[in-house]
Amino acid sequence: MKLTDIEHGPISPVWEEKGYQLPQFDREAVKAKTAAQPTWVHFGAGNIFRAFPAAILQQVLDSGKYDRGVIVAESFDYEIIDKAYRPYDNLSLLVCLQSDGSIQKKVIASVTESLKADPQFAEDWARLVEVFCAPSLEMVSFTITEKGYGFSPADLEKGMGAQFAMGKITALLYERYKAGAMPLTLQSMDNCSHNGDKVKAGVWAYAEKWAEMGIVPAGFVDYVKDESKISYPWSMIDKITPRPDAKVQKMLEEDGFEDNYTIVTERHTFTAPFVNAEETEYLVIEDKYTNGRPPLELGGVMYADRETVDKVEKMKVCTCLNPLHTAMSIYGCLLDYTLISAEMADEDIRGLITKMGYIEAMPVVVDPGVLKPADFIGAVLNRRLPNPFMPDAPQRIATDTSQKLSIRFGETIKAYIAQGLDLHELVLIPLVLAGYARYLKGIDDAGKAFEPSPDPLLAELSAIVAPLEVKEGPQDFSCLKQLYTRKDVFGLDLYEAGLGEKIEGMAAELYAGPGAVRKTLHKYVSAR
Repeated sequence: MKLTDIEHGPISPVWEEKGYQLPQFDREAVKAKTAAQPTWVHFGAGNIFRAFPAAILQQVLDSGKYDRGVIVAESFDYEIIDKAYRPYDNLSLLVCLQSDGSIQKKVIASVTESLKADPQFAEDWARLVEVFCAPSLEMVSFTITEKGYGFSPADLEKGMGAQFAMGKITALLYERYKAGAMPLTLQSMDNCSHNGDKVKAGVWAYAEKWAEMGIVPAGFVDYVKDESKISYPWSMIDKITPRPDAKVQKMLEEDGFEDNYTIVTERHTFTAPFVNAEETEYLVIEDKYTNGRPPLELGGVMYADRETVDKVEKMKVCTCLNPLHTAMSIYGCLLDYTLISAEMADEDIRGLITKMGYIEAMPVVVDPGVLKPADFIGAVLNRRLPNPFMPDAPQRIATDTSQKLSIRFGETIKAYIAQGLDLHELVLIPLVLAGYARYLKGIDDAGKAFEPSPDPLLAELSAIVAPLEVKEGPQDFSCLKQLYTRKDVFGLDLYEAGLGEKIEGMAAELYAGPGAVRKTLHKYVSAR
């Protein structure tokens, strides 16, 4: 069983017998229509694209209610195109990892072309120019990670030879401008706040600089700034796509699926002819399109206004997912866990995040309307975090914790204050923040040293707890005032808010010798 069998046939009945879902549409007809009248180009050929946007389009195509595929372009790691797309006719296998330990397998055939987005690949670049000049083109989307939207003064100066992704996009937009200044939507699908604004900032910076250099006319700047012509909607995306997993490879090998190996590029991208991903997924997009859009709502995308997208993001980041992750990362490191899924079998940790989410955070959750917060957090607790296929570690999630606490916990505390709620009702959120002071010491609950995860403020904050010892008996915890008054870390002065003394007292309990973390965690979770 190989992916190329799908394109060239005949298709063995073994595929169906082994539970593989095959495309239900005429792929050759879709490829022909897409080539002639493209509607969607996506930049970022990585695993999240194949597991989510391309899979959404597959559902739409299988429904028979749409007839155009997606053209994928890669502007950073060209080996992905050469090694993970073209040898397999742009087909891939999506392996959906279920929380009960089973898998679902679906061949994704919605990608009709794969291109290397750089002028050094003349034929591919010419095709991209042709696509960008097509009146039918409706959307250019991105999964290039937050740093992919960056730009530098040096790259701005390169003009049409810019190497950063936003420079290349701006060069292609200039081709569309010259072809008639036709409308288009640039749609970020990356997991970062207000992601459409990051696209906008990049495109505007290149356009303005090039106009200043005399490379493009002022009219081009007006074109990219006219949001009736070029729009930059926000979105909220949520789906985990880990690296190719050895357990999945073994399952596929046992099926007789031969394209089951990992590909590692020179740029250290881990990819494969298959993508393994969790079952739960959300994509909420601001419905602000200037030239139409593919009907992705048929595949589960939720379209809404900007305010709603923002509310969904806040619900996820401030209440229903990210705070739970951070709590698990702090206490997971202290209790010597290396897998998030394993932590979910720990009654104290599961109780901590469950009660923190439902009891303490839910009263101030921002309800977006399109997603019920209780349903979202229920999926997190019951399907996502316990999933044995998700090889995520508390040590990875603990990276840059000092940059996350103000959003993940500070916003909830501020909401309590703003709404006049009783801060004394907060027990487990203070316990997490107290745990951070214990985590910074770098000694786990058994008394063994561990290395805290990378963090730009790690050395500075660790120095604050340096006078403290993990031991029984009295010691002076007044040094913690230097920590919990840090507005740059927590978003507010926790002593001014009235929580500082409570958190300091909890921290003292957590420092009271080996075993104190477990004892203190159990005490407060059980009482809550």
